[in-house]
Amino acid sequence: MTIGVTAHYFAVFRERAGRESEAVSTASRTAAELFDEVAGRHGFADARERCKVAINGTLAGWDSSLSEGDEILFFPPVAGG
Repeated sequence: MTIGVTAHYFAVFRERAGRESEAVSTASRTAAELFDEVAGRHGFADARERCKVAINGTLAGWDSSLSEGDEILFFPPVAGG
């Protein structure tokens, strides 16, 4: 069974995907599974554990469940200095 979600990309993820967001029809059930799916499609080489995810505007864990209509926000690691 697939669900429809919207993936939003920030910083370098946006550059690699070539877009700010996209509608995704997916069989992924968790944020981690969706990240792996879109990472493979867009060439995100970053280790997921160093990135952040939010679901519907709230920071979430990678094991968080997805539901129809969710908005998933993916943030790459932030370099500091």
